[in-house]
Amino acid sequence: MSSPPLPGPLAHLEPLLGHYGYWAVGTVVFVEDFGVPAPGETMLLAAGVYAGAGRLDIAAVAVIAFAAAVAGDNLGYLIGRSGGRAFVHRWGRYVFLTPKRLEAAEAFFARHGGKIVTVARFVEGLRQANGIIAGTTGMRWRRFLAFNALGAALWVGLWTTLAYLAGSHITAVYDEIRRYQLYVVAAFALVVAGFAVRHLVRRRRRR
Repeated sequence: MSSPPLPGPLAHLEPLLGHYGYWAVGTVVFVEDFGVPAPGETMLLAAGVYAGAGRLDIAAVAVIAFAAAVAGDNLGYLIGRSGGRAFVHRWGRYVFLTPKRLEAAEAFFARHGGKIVTVARFVEGLRQANGIIAGTTGMRWRRFLAFNALGAALWVGLWTTLAYLAGSHITAVYDEIRRYQLYVVAAFALVVAGFAVRHLVRRRRRR
């Protein structure tokens, strides 16, 4: 059976996906999730289109992508936990991230980190740095693992299902969702900023 034509921005992944199949899905999603600039979300969409055309099994794509996403973020968490604090203390002042600010971030993350970890999966940039930030700020691993797995399940479930059903029309659907996603992310960022400001104000009052 010939490979289904991948539309628009997915087309460049056709040789990789056609050659390596599930290995390509797992590897690209995995490396993206501990900070490497790889097209994990795009690969997930392309694999969903392939599954819809009968080239891959959609359940296998979902399971592999989920496992790779959780494993990649956990590696990022380990990197942040083992080296992040030392990095901040040595170099943080050059990017205005002082130990005092890191301490405030840790306190904030301890209270609201679960929500951030879950939603970060859908935000470009945060998806790649999610685990590293959680590790650096000292979020408990079991808490991180639970919310990270929830975010990965939602992320994989959404994009594989849409790509599987939409087929060659997925890029139009994706662009439309991403357009509205910006408003959702902006609203979430405002809520997070509000919580952070409230936390700092309360802390100063206690002092």
